[in-house]
Amino acid sequence: MSNQNRHSGYNWVQSHNPAKLDVKLQQELQTEPEFYYFAYGSCMCPVDLKRSLGENTHPYVIGTGVLKGYRLGFYSYSHTRKCGVLDVVKDPKASVKGVLYRLPWRLSEHLDKREGVAQRFYQHEIVEIHSHNSIYKNVRTYVVVDKLPEEMAPNDWYFNVVLRGAVTCGLPEEYCWHLFNHMHQLQQRNQAEPIRRSA
Repeated sequence: MSNQNRHSGYNWVQSHNPAKLDVKLQQELQTEPEFYYFAYGSCMCPVDLKRSLGENTHPYVIGTGVLKGYRLGFYSYSHTRKCGVLDVVKDPKASVKGVLYRLPWRLSEHLDKREGVAQRFYQHEIVEIHSHNSIYKNVRTYVVVDKLPEEMAPNDWYFNVVLRGAVTCGLPEEYCWHLFNHMHQLQQRNQAEPIRRSA
């Protein structure tokens, strides 16, 4: 069943560490329009997300979540990060783990700017997320508009940010290893290609 209405006043940080959420912020979270957002890449890391949104995002974390019917892939090149970056593509046999946020609407434009929506780098995709034995409907995530024909490796900085976000937000250890191996293999392949071309 949907968890949206039943948990409209629920806050991950509030329930686990009430001392860190002041009364003013608590009141704002209860009255301000919000939207659900599923992060599967660098935005899993609240520290990196804060850099773009301009405020601490820990209070907006609901918890880990699962996007069913999609798989991860590095199907885009970011000129800003100068490397391959994550995307999700439909795959009925796969699933993607990530972090579910409930963000105040005032951050929507900042998030779109981070994801390059105006430049048609990423676009919104409305999905269902499974989290804490409930289904969250009408959740926003971002997918690459013009996908590369094959995956492109991340650089070390992006690699570390993605992995740090996955570990910090409590994704399963097995999934973190899978993510590590995927990124490592892409980097190894990328290093081998210049050797093959010069041979």
